[in-house]
Amino acid sequence: MRLLVPVALALAVAVPPAAAAPADVPFALVPVRHAHDPWQIAWVPAADAARPAARSVSFDVPAAEVAAAAGGDEAQRPRRRVAIEYSDGYKTRLKIHKYASFAMLPLFGAEFALGQSLYNSSANVGGKRAAHGAIGAGIVGLFAVDTVTGAWNLFGQARKDPNHRTLKFVHGLLMMAADVGFLATTSSGPNSRSFRHALTFETDKVTHRNIAVASMSVATLSYLIMLIGNR
Repeated sequence: MRLLVPVALALAVAVPPAAAAPADVPFALVPVRHAHDPWQIAWVPAADAARPAARSVSFDVPAAEVAAAAGGDEAQRPRRRVAIEYSDGYKTRLKIHKYASFAMLPLFGAEFALGQSLYNSSANVGGKRAAHGAIGAGIVGLFAVDTVTGAWNLFGQARKDPNHRTLKFVHGLLMMAADVGFLATTSSGPNSRSFRHALTFETDKVTHRNIAVASMSVATLSYLIMLIGNR
Protein backbone atom coordinates (compact mmCIF):
# COMPACT_ATOMS: atom_id res chain seq x y z
CA MET A 1 0.00 0.00 0.00
CA ARG A 2 2.82 2.39 0.74
CA LEU A 3 4.18 1.75 -2.73
CA LEU A 4 0.86 2.59 -4.44
CA VAL A 5 0.63 6.08 -2.98
CA PRO A 6 3.84 7.40 -4.61
CA VAL A 7 2.85 5.79 -7.94
CA ALA A 8 -0.59 7.50 -7.85
CA LEU A 9 1.00 10.88 -7.12
CA ALA A 10 3.43 10.45 -10.02
CA LEU A 11 0.59 9.66 -12.42
CA ALA A 12 -1.41 12.67 -11.25
CA VAL A 13 1.51 14.99 -11.96
CA ALA A 14 2.37 13.45 -15.34
CA VAL A 15 -1.19 13.32 -16.82
CA PRO A 16 -2.86 16.78 -17.22
CA PRO A 17 -6.33 17.12 -15.88
CA ALA A 18 -9.29 16.67 -18.24
CA ALA A 19 -10.39 20.26 -17.72
CA ALA A 20 -7.27 21.52 -19.51
CA ALA A 21 -8.26 19.75 -22.74
CA PRO A 22 -10.15 21.79 -25.35
CA ALA A 23 -13.85 21.90 -24.67
CA ASP A 24 -14.80 21.25 -28.27
CA VAL A 25 -12.95 17.94 -28.53
CA PRO A 26 -14.65 15.52 -26.17
CA PHE A 27 -12.72 12.53 -25.01
CA ALA A 28 -14.57 9.28 -24.78
CA LEU A 29 -13.43 5.77 -24.92
CA VAL A 30 -16.68 4.68 -26.59
CA PRO A 31 -18.16 6.98 -29.33
CA VAL A 32 -21.60 8.26 -28.45
CA ARG A 33 -24.26 8.22 -31.19
CA HIS A 34 -26.82 10.97 -31.08
CA ALA A 35 -30.39 9.86 -31.47
CA HIS A 36 -32.10 11.09 -34.68
CA ASP A 37 -35.45 12.76 -34.21
CA PRO A 38 -37.67 11.89 -37.19
CA TRP A 39 -40.04 14.79 -36.40
CA GLN A 40 -37.31 17.41 -36.53
CA ILE A 41 -37.43 19.66 -39.69
CA ALA A 42 -34.38 21.57 -40.88
CA TRP A 43 -35.89 24.70 -42.43
CA VAL A 44 -32.55 26.07 -43.68
CA PRO A 45 -30.16 23.57 -45.32
CA ALA A 46 -26.66 23.63 -44.05
CA ALA A 47 -25.22 24.40 -47.50
CA ASP A 48 -27.61 27.32 -48.00
CA ALA A 49 -26.96 28.64 -44.53
CA ALA A 50 -23.27 28.82 -45.25
CA ARG A 51 -23.82 30.36 -48.72
CA PRO A 52 -23.70 34.20 -48.81
CA ALA A 53 -26.93 35.98 -49.59
CA ALA A 54 -27.47 36.78 -53.27
CA ARG A 55 -27.06 40.40 -54.27
CA SER A 56 -30.15 42.04 -55.68
CA VAL A 57 -29.61 44.23 -58.75
CA SER A 58 -32.21 46.83 -59.72
CA PHE A 59 -32.39 48.83 -62.94
CA ASP A 60 -33.98 52.25 -62.80
CA VAL A 61 -35.67 52.96 -66.17
CA PRO A 62 -37.12 56.44 -66.64
CA ALA A 63 -40.88 56.56 -67.04
CA ALA A 64 -40.53 58.50 -70.30
CA GLU A 65 -38.56 55.66 -71.88
CA VAL A 66 -41.14 53.12 -70.73
CA ALA A 67 -43.94 55.21 -72.25
CA ALA A 68 -41.99 55.65 -75.49
CA ALA A 69 -41.42 51.90 -75.73
CA ALA A 70 -45.09 51.26 -75.14
CA GLY A 71 -46.00 53.84 -77.76
CA GLY A 72 -43.60 52.25 -80.23
CA ASP A 73 -45.28 48.92 -79.79
CA GLU A 74 -48.65 50.52 -80.45
CA ALA A 75 -47.30 52.24 -83.56
CA GLN A 76 -45.90 48.99 -84.94
CA ARG A 77 -49.19 47.20 -84.62
CA PRO A 78 -51.11 47.07 -87.91
CA ARG A 79 -54.15 49.27 -87.89
CA ARG A 80 -57.45 47.82 -88.87
CA ARG A 81 -59.19 49.29 -91.85
CA VAL A 82 -62.23 51.30 -91.05
CA ALA A 83 -65.36 50.14 -92.83
CA ILE A 84 -67.11 53.05 -94.54
CA GLU A 85 -70.67 52.57 -95.70
CA TYR A 86 -71.51 54.70 -98.74
CA SER A 87 -74.97 55.90 -99.66
CA ASP A 88 -76.80 55.11 -102.89
CA GLY A 89 -76.26 58.68 -104.05
CA TYR A 90 -72.51 58.29 -103.68
CA LYS A 91 -72.54 55.09 -105.73
CA THR A 92 -74.65 56.71 -108.46
CA ARG A 93 -72.31 59.70 -108.73
CA LEU A 94 -69.32 57.36 -108.81
CA LYS A 95 -70.78 55.43 -111.77
CA ILE A 96 -71.47 58.64 -113.67
CA HIS A 97 -67.95 59.86 -112.94
CA LYS A 98 -66.33 56.64 -114.16
CA TYR A 99 -68.43 56.16 -117.28
CA ALA A 100 -67.99 59.79 -118.31
CA SER A 101 -64.22 59.57 -117.86
CA PHE A 102 -64.05 56.73 -120.41
CA ALA A 103 -64.86 59.26 -123.15
CA MET A 104 -62.08 61.64 -122.12
CA LEU A 105 -59.14 60.14 -124.00
CA PRO A 106 -61.06 59.62 -127.31
CA LEU A 107 -62.25 63.23 -127.15
CA PHE A 108 -58.71 64.40 -126.46
CA GLY A 109 -57.40 62.47 -129.46
CA ALA A 110 -60.03 63.85 -131.83
CA GLU A 111 -59.64 67.41 -130.56
CA PHE A 112 -55.86 67.32 -130.83
CA ALA A 113 -56.00 65.94 -134.39
CA LEU A 114 -58.45 68.63 -135.53
CA GLY A 115 -56.56 71.36 -133.70
CA GLN A 116 -53.23 70.34 -135.21
CA SER A 117 -54.82 70.28 -138.68
CA LEU A 118 -56.17 73.79 -138.16
CA TYR A 119 -52.82 74.91 -136.76
CA ASN A 120 -50.90 73.73 -139.85
CA SER A 121 -53.47 75.00 -142.42
CA SER A 122 -53.93 78.59 -143.52
CA ALA A 123 -56.86 77.93 -145.87
CA ASN A 124 -60.53 78.39 -145.09
CA VAL A 125 -61.46 75.23 -143.19
CA GLY A 126 -64.89 76.06 -141.85
CA GLY A 127 -65.96 72.41 -141.38
CA LYS A 128 -62.94 71.49 -139.29
CA ARG A 129 -63.27 74.65 -137.25
CA ALA A 130 -66.90 73.83 -136.43
CA ALA A 131 -66.00 70.23 -135.49
CA HIS A 132 -63.11 71.46 -133.40
CA GLY A 133 -65.40 73.82 -131.50
CA ALA A 134 -68.06 71.13 -130.98
CA ILE A 135 -65.59 68.62 -129.56
CA GLY A 136 -64.10 71.35 -127.38
CA ALA A 137 -67.55 72.10 -125.99
CA GLY A 138 -68.02 68.37 -125.34
CA ILE A 139 -64.76 68.28 -123.39
CA VAL A 140 -65.83 71.26 -121.28
CA GLY A 141 -69.21 69.62 -120.57
CA LEU A 142 -67.53 66.31 -119.72
CA PHE A 143 -65.20 67.97 -117.23
CA ALA A 144 -68.08 69.89 -115.70
CA VAL A 145 -69.90 66.60 -114.99
CA ASP A 146 -66.76 64.87 -113.69
CA THR A 147 -65.83 67.85 -111.51
CA VAL A 148 -69.26 68.03 -109.87
CA THR A 149 -69.59 64.29 -109.23
CA GLY A 150 -65.95 63.81 -108.24
CA ALA A 151 -65.74 66.79 -105.88
CA TRP A 152 -69.10 65.90 -104.34
CA ASN A 153 -67.89 62.42 -103.46
CA LEU A 154 -64.32 63.42 -102.60
CA PHE A 155 -65.17 66.16 -100.12
CA GLY A 156 -68.27 64.36 -98.91
CA GLN A 157 -68.34 60.75 -97.73
CA ALA A 158 -64.96 59.76 -99.21
CA ARG A 159 -63.22 62.34 -97.02
CA LYS A 160 -63.55 59.98 -94.02
CA ASP A 161 -62.33 56.91 -95.91
CA PRO A 162 -58.58 56.27 -95.29
CA ASN A 163 -58.31 53.84 -98.22
CA HIS A 164 -56.55 55.53 -101.18
CA ARG A 165 -57.23 58.93 -99.64
CA THR A 166 -54.01 60.54 -100.84
CA LEU A 167 -54.45 59.11 -104.32
CA LYS A 168 -57.98 60.48 -104.58
CA PHE A 169 -56.92 63.95 -103.44
CA VAL A 170 -54.03 64.07 -105.93
CA HIS A 171 -56.41 62.97 -108.69
CA GLY A 172 -58.96 65.62 -107.74
CA LEU A 173 -56.42 68.46 -107.53
CA LEU A 174 -54.93 67.61 -110.93
CA MET A 175 -58.37 67.48 -112.52
CA MET A 176 -59.24 70.88 -111.05
CA ALA A 177 -56.01 72.28 -112.50
CA ALA A 178 -57.01 70.84 -115.88
CA ASP A 179 -60.42 72.54 -115.53
CA VAL A 180 -58.72 75.89 -115.15
CA GLY A 181 -56.53 75.10 -118.14
CA PHE A 182 -59.50 74.25 -120.37
CA LEU A 183 -61.25 77.51 -119.44
CA ALA A 184 -58.07 79.37 -120.38
CA THR A 185 -57.92 77.42 -123.64
CA THR A 186 -61.46 78.44 -124.55
CA SER A 187 -60.82 82.11 -123.83
CA SER A 188 -57.52 82.15 -125.75
CA GLY A 189 -58.91 80.85 -129.05
CA PRO A 190 -57.58 82.76 -132.08
CA ASN A 191 -59.97 84.96 -134.04
CA SER A 192 -59.26 86.56 -137.40
CA ARG A 193 -62.60 88.26 -137.93
CA SER A 194 -61.57 91.63 -136.56
CA PHE A 195 -58.54 93.63 -137.59
CA ARG A 196 -57.18 93.83 -134.05
CA HIS A 197 -57.35 90.06 -133.54
CA ALA A 198 -55.97 89.42 -137.03
CA LEU A 199 -52.75 91.15 -136.06
CA THR A 200 -52.19 88.73 -133.16
CA PHE A 201 -53.73 85.67 -134.82
CA GLU A 202 -50.48 83.71 -135.16
CA THR A 203 -49.43 84.46 -131.60
CA ASP A 204 -52.88 83.60 -130.22
CA LYS A 205 -52.85 80.37 -132.19
CA VAL A 206 -49.59 79.26 -130.57
CA THR A 207 -50.80 80.25 -127.09
CA HIS A 208 -54.10 78.46 -127.61
CA ARG A 209 -52.38 75.27 -128.72
CA ASN A 210 -49.85 75.25 -125.88
CA ILE A 211 -52.50 75.76 -123.17
CA ALA A 212 -54.69 73.04 -124.70
CA VAL A 213 -51.84 70.51 -124.86
CA ALA A 214 -50.78 71.28 -121.28
CA SER A 215 -54.34 70.94 -119.98
CA MET A 216 -54.89 67.63 -121.76
CA SER A 217 -51.55 66.32 -120.45
CA VAL A 218 -52.44 67.15 -116.83
CA ALA A 219 -55.88 65.58 -117.20
CA THR A 220 -54.44 62.43 -118.79
CA LEU A 221 -51.86 62.09 -116.00
CA SER A 222 -54.58 62.43 -113.38
CA TYR A 223 -56.72 59.84 -115.17
CA LEU A 224 -53.86 57.31 -115.40
CA ILE A 225 -52.87 57.81 -111.75
CA MET A 226 -56.37 56.97 -110.60
CA LEU A 227 -56.80 54.15 -113.10
CA ILE A 228 -53.53 52.37 -112.21
CA GLY A 229 -53.37 53.21 -108.52
CA ASN A 230 -56.95 52.48 -107.57
CA ARG A 231 -57.43 49.60 -110.04
